[in-house]
Amino acid sequence: MPAFRRYAATVAVFATGLFLALVIAVFGVISLLADVEVIADPRAGQLAGPVATAAATLLVLGCLLLIALRIPESRQRVAPLTSLGIGVGAYLAWSLFAGSAFLFGRGDPVGALIFFGGLLMGPFAIAVGVIAFVIALLFTLVLASRVGDKGRPRWPWENEDDE
Repeated sequence: MPAFRRYAATVAVFATGLFLALVIAVFGVISLLADVEVIADPRAGQLAGPVATAAATLLVLGCLLLIALRIPESRQRVAPLTSLGIGVGAYLAWSLFAGSAFLFGRGDPVGALIFFGGLLMGPFAIAVGVIAFVIALLFTLVLASRVGDKGRPRWPWENEDDE
């Protein structure tokens, strides 16, 4: 694997870790300030939130790895529309998987549809989408800024030309 691909894959993994950390932190802040639970309906079960968050995190990781490993180094650009697509995908994945957990836990399709609709309008799904958009945009910015770079930055005293 070329050096740029290793670098891009490593940045993708760390960006996904940052995404997950920000989601957990923002969920806590929203829950504290608005005095609402992330999954407000107790009938959804205890796994609805973690399953939904895992699904959104895996979607972000997969998309960032696709960008990192499929796009050549010379064609890396800041991609706001791709980042928007990743944000919308994470928003929908979080909501769909939470709704699916409700459906599989309760077996009530109408209740799951109402629960899913409430999640789509709630602040937590929107936060997941916004965080995913920002992380993907910053990820593409970091990769685009690396184009043409010949390794790590060097201090002035490390240059061999100054001798």
